[in-house]
Amino acid sequence: MHATHRMTLIAIVVASGMTPHASWSQQTVNATLLSDSIQLETHTVKAGRLTLDIRSDANNTMAHELVLIKTNLPDDALPASKGQVLEHKLKKIGEIEDVAPGKSKRASFTLAPGHYVLICNKPGHYAMGMHTALVVTP
Repeated sequence: MHATHRMTLIAIVVASGMTPHASWSQQTVNATLLSDSIQLETHTVKAGRLTLDIRSDANNTMAHELVLIKTNLPDDALPASKGQVLEHKLKKIGEIEDVAPGKSKRASFTLAPGHYVLICNKPGHYAMGMHTALVVTP
């Protein structure tokens, strides 16, 4: 394709509004799973594609998981029974399972503006404090 044709095509795409929404972005957030908490490097991100780089602390004695839930509930007030959050009663966005001690995993999600909660839902881990909030702004 000639440069002139390329520029014309770009002008048509822009004029037709086919560009990504200006407020949507792509970002990466580091999350560390400790034995009794989830640490995020930031608790506020812009709407769009979010990649979570998840690392389970080497001092952990067991595997953890990270469940992403969209909810208006505070991170410490989710419905739970028998040591686990009742995920089926909430809007679960996604999950990263079995992050072994000292290991890392990565997952990406497209998030709309709103309030989200990240939890480890292995039995008893939520009650031990493995939860945190994430706010997604427009």
